[in-house]
Amino acid sequence: MKPAVDVVYRDLDSSAALNEIILKKLEKLSRFTDQIVHSRVVLDTPHHHKHKGKQYRASIELDFKGHPLAITQDDESIHVAVRDAFSSAERKIKQLVARQRNSR
Repeated sequence: MKPAVDVVYRDLDSSAALNEIILKKLEKLSRFTDQIVHSRVVLDTPHHHKHKGKQYRASIELDFKGHPLAITQDDESIHVAVRDAFSSAERKIKQLVARQRNSR
């Protein structure tokens, strides 16, 4: 079963290429577990500090059967923020699946 996916852009123009990358990465996450019910990815520019340069934030919210998982990553490139957020989500999902296997 494919999980439902919402991709939200705040203060950014939507990008078909970025949407495709996000869908591929979510598909990869669903290979680790089939318990993902809903996914929400929020891409925005939260910082308005001129001395730091433009910052982007990628937030991933995954709803599992049992409990939610939220990951947030900031970077100067939206693509790097998305990549790092999904790699962090992958690590957490692997830990969660290993913990569930060990508890059985």
